[in-house]
Amino acid sequence: MLELRNIKKAFGDCVANEDVSLKVEKGTIHAIVGENGAGKSTAMKIVYGFFNPDSGEILFNGKPVTIRNPHDAIALGIGMVHQHFMLVDTMTVAENIILGAETGSAANLDIEKANADIKKLSGDLRLNIDPRAIIENLSVGQQQRVELLKALYRNADFLILDEPTAVLSPQEVEEFFAILRRMKAQGKTIVIITHKLEEVLAISDEVTVMRDGRTVGQVKTSETNTQELARLIVGRDVLLRVEKTDAQPAATVLEVRNLRVTGRHGLAVEDVSFTVRAGEIVGIAGIEGNGQTELIEALAGLCRPDAGRVEFEGKDITYLSARELKELGIAHIPEDRHRRGLLLNSDLSENSILGVHYRAPVTAAAGVMSTSAIEKRVEEIIERFDVRPANPDLAAKSLSGGNQQKLIIGREFELDPKLLLVSQPTRGVDIGAIEFIHRKLIELRDKGRAVLLISAELEEVTALADRLLVIREGKIVGELDPKTSSFEEIGILMTGG
Repeated sequence: MLELRNIKKAFGDCVANEDVSLKVEKGTIHAIVGENGAGKSTAMKIVYGFFNPDSGEILFNGKPVTIRNPHDAIALGIGMVHQHFMLVDTMTVAENIILGAETGSAANLDIEKANADIKKLSGDLRLNIDPRAIIENLSVGQQQRVELLKALYRNADFLILDEPTAVLSPQEVEEFFAILRRMKAQGKTIVIITHKLEEVLAISDEVTVMRDGRTVGQVKTSETNTQELARLIVGRDVLLRVEKTDAQPAATVLEVRNLRVTGRHGLAVEDVSFTVRAGEIVGIAGIEGNGQTELIEALAGLCRPDAGRVEFEGKDITYLSARELKELGIAHIPEDRHRRGLLLNSDLSENSILGVHYRAPVTAAAGVMSTSAIEKRVEEIIERFDVRPANPDLAAKSLSGGNQQKLIIGREFELDPKLLLVSQPTRGVDIGAIEFIHRKLIELRDKGRAVLLISAELEEVTALADRLLVIREGKIVGELDPKTSSFEEIGILMTGG
C-alpha cells in the first residue's frame, strides 16, 4: 500500500532521513523501530505531509504521489495519531473529531449528526467513547481512542500511530491491541512507531528497523526475536535485563505520613504513608490516574498537600517550594516532560540550567550569568547522557522525545541529589537509552542516594525497585517484594481484586 524510495530529509546541517526505503503491505500491521533520533517519526511525517522530502519518491497504492501537506494525505486516506495528542481539552469528543471536517454549513453545524456518526463508529470498533464527553474528563487511554476516531472519521484506510502505547497502562495496551486487530480485520493498514520490542512481536506482521536516519533492515515478525531486533536497532548487543546487586539501605531520607492531596477532579491522595531510605529504590506501581501524579508533585513542591507530613532527613518539608526542596538536595524528573520538564522553545543550554540558573557557577555574585559555565554544564550533560543531536543551540522542541528525556535526566543527575523523585523515566525512550537510564538509576542508588520511582511499566518498576508499593484510588494498598511477586499478584492489587 505504501512504498518509500530513497527518501532524504535534512533540517539545516542535521540529516534526519538519509536514503530511507521501505514497503508496507496492504491489510497488515507494520512496526517501525529504532533509537531516538533514528528518523522514524520524520519519515512518517513526510508520508502525512507534515514535512516535504528533499529527494526520493513516495508510492501509494502502487502510484507515485506528491503529498504537500496533511490535507493531501487525508484525501488519500492517510491518518496519523501523534505521540503527543492534538486535542482541545475544553471541547467535547465530537467537537474535537469534526474540527476541520465539519458537517453542515458554517452557520449551522450539524453536531447531532456528528454525534450519531461518531457513536456508530465507536460502536463498530467497541471503543466505548461518548461523543458528548469533555476531553479533559477522559483518561489518557480514552483520549488515545478519540485520536483514532478522529482519523477514522476522515475515512482513513492507512493509519500511522506514533508511540501509541507510551502513555497507556498494561491493561489499556491489551485493549488497544484488540482494537488494532479489529481494525486490521476490517481491512485497515496500520504503521506503528514504537520502542517496545515485546509489543512489536505481539502485534505486528513486519518490522522495519532504522538507525542514524537510514533503514537497516526489514523482517517478518515471525522470523525474528527481541535480541536480534535490539542488535539491529543499536548496532551492538543490548542488555535486556536490569543487572544490580542487593540494596544496602541505610538511614531514612524521606518519610511520608498520612498525606492527603486534592487534584483537579477531587481527592487524589488519601492517607498515604511510606519511607524511602538511602541506598534503595522504592517503586510505586499502579494504573495511571490513581494519584501517582498528585503524590509526586506534592513531594516535589509543585502542589500543596491538604494534610499530612513530609520529612526529609528528619526535617519538616511539607509546605516548602520546589526551589527550597532543590536547595536541600531533592531532584525531580517529571512524568510530563513538556509541561513540567522543559521550555520547548528555549535551547538546550537554557534548559540545562533550569533550577540552578540563579546560583554559582552559572550566576556570579554580581548577578551576571557566566556563558562559559553554562557551556561547560550543557556540554557535560550532552556528552554524559548521549543527547542527540549534540548541538547546545538547538531548541528543546527539535529533539526527539527520548533525547528530551535524556536532557532532563542529565540536568537532574548533575545536581548529585540526596533524593531523586522520578516518574516514568523511560516513557518514549529507545531500548539503548532505557538500558543507559536504568544503569544510571542503579548507580545513584549504589552511591547511597534515595530514589522514589513511579512507572506505569510493570517490568521496569519490578526490575528496578528494591521495595514495591501498589497504589489504587489514591491509597497504598500493599507492599511487595519485587523479586518474589508475580505480575498477576501486582495486577490484582492494582485493580482492586
